[in-house]
Amino acid sequence: GRAPAPMWDPLETAIEYAHRRGLELHAWFNPYRASHPTQNRPQHDSHISVQRPDLVRSYGRYQWIDPGEPEATDHSLAVILDVVNRYDLDGVHLDDYFYPYPENANGRRVQFPDAESYARAQASGVTMSRDDWRRNNVDTFVERLYREVKAADPHVKVGISPFGIWRPGNPRSVTGFDQYAEIYADARKWQQEGWLDYLAPQLYWSIDSRGQSFPALLGWWAEQNTADRHLWPGLYDSRLLPGVGTWKPKEILDQVALVDRNRTATGTIHFSMKVLMPEYGDLGDQLARGPWREPALVPASPWLDAEAPRAPAI
Repeated sequence: GRAPAPMWDPLETAIEYAHRRGLELHAWFNPYRASHPTQNRPQHDSHISVQRPDLVRSYGRYQWIDPGEPEATDHSLAVILDVVNRYDLDGVHLDDYFYPYPENANGRRVQFPDAESYARAQASGVTMSRDDWRRNNVDTFVERLYREVKAADPHVKVGISPFGIWRPGNPRSVTGFDQYAEIYADARKWQQEGWLDYLAPQLYWSIDSRGQSFPALLGWWAEQNTADRHLWPGLYDSRLLPGVGTWKPKEILDQVALVDRNRTATGTIHFSMKVLMPEYGDLGDQLARGPWREPALVPASPWLDAEAPRAPAI
């Protein structure tokens, strides 16, 4: 809660250090989550829950900006665009949080408290069911985000890392959580509409998982990429950590190899960085000796412009 002395800007510093090393820096946002349960001090007077409590809902242990309130969408976009306009970013990244993951109480599903905003939408002429209206709210946000980021700086990439399953049964062998129906995230639509520059579905399961097969999901997402944007699946390296999972480094190495052989996917995203640090094991060393032993260029994004990038410095 205290400003640093002497004053410095953490994001500006991170960008500077990344660019010195030939790395891109993408700023990560959760556009609808207003507070975290670990918050242990009052919100700042400028926080949206203080300035506009009418746009914020309590659900579970969190506070959420209501995606059904147009002014709330405007607020989240304004925050992201403020960062895009003030910093030399390479990308804007959204996580898998859209409408909140469902909460249960006494064995029953708790509805997100947006009855009033839905009623106002109906009064304004909306005829969609509440589920379709919720999905449309998120679709509209994602489409606006892409369009307005590009208007601010055409070279800033927009990426999303949605939950790894679009809908159970896609592909046929897959079972599990339905992000389309439960958190109103139609990630396949965003991919196919070209409302992003890269999609990083969180394929956080093992190769031999029966209901959530890593290769089956990788192949399915690759087949959906009709807009020919980057596909960078997310790998769950943290399952190597004690207390988190029981994976061995070979699982991640084999997943990287599968992605390398896929003609559509052009890279991987790893969660989390901790596992690549030497004090947590030798996965980083094994990757550096194996699939990452040669320097790699950032994959080209020809839909952004036709100008060839400068030659690399190394």
